[in-house]
Amino acid sequence: MSPSDTSGSQYERLGVFPTLDTGIRLSETQLWDESKRPTRTASPADVTYTRIGRAVGSHLIAVHDHLRQELDQIRALVESVESGAVSPSEAMVSFDELSIRQNDWTIGAYCAAYCRMVSLHHGLEDADIFPHLRSCEEQLEPVIDRLSLEHTIIHDVLENLNGELVDLVANPYDLSGLRRAMDILTDTLLSHLAYEEHELVEPLARYGFYDGQIR
Repeated sequence: MSPSDTSGSQYERLGVFPTLDTGIRLSETQLWDESKRPTRTASPADVTYTRIGRAVGSHLIAVHDHLRQELDQIRALVESVESGAVSPSEAMVSFDELSIRQNDWTIGAYCAAYCRMVSLHHGLEDADIFPHLRSCEEQLEPVIDRLSLEHTIIHDVLENLNGELVDLVANPYDLSGLRRAMDILTDTLLSHLAYEEHELVEPLARYGFYDGQIR
């Protein structure tokens, strides 16, 4: 079952459904082969879940939804400035309504803050959550290895985006490079988040984010 199919009985039993991957890609630049992604074996039919377990699985989706929503808002603002629908100064007013707070309300400042948020989220998973899941279930190792590799690739994408932000300082009305970098980030990040949810929501509901969490 692929990340675009979340109708499996394990999710019906869990009552928590991973986000669908729409398959829509904005850039011709594809940084990985999605067909090479390993998948885990579905859990046995007799597996049960606690209230806390279901909440843990739902929490991962909620965190990812926040990343998706913030990305959508950045893209909308960049597109508005790029099309001339709003001026850079008008876009700054819109930034003040977003949840990531910065003192300097510019497209560059907001995008940089978003990059840090994604990096912190992936860093927490690599340092704490992934090792915990490895220790709980051996069959998850290929999936976690792949997720960790994708974190590294996304880090490089974020570095490229940061480079475009530096260029934006010198050319504040030329958003073409930033737009290309954001298209690549959008493709990689949304694909990755859907894959991660498809593979880890159910194991997290059984094992939690850390040892002893699920009771």
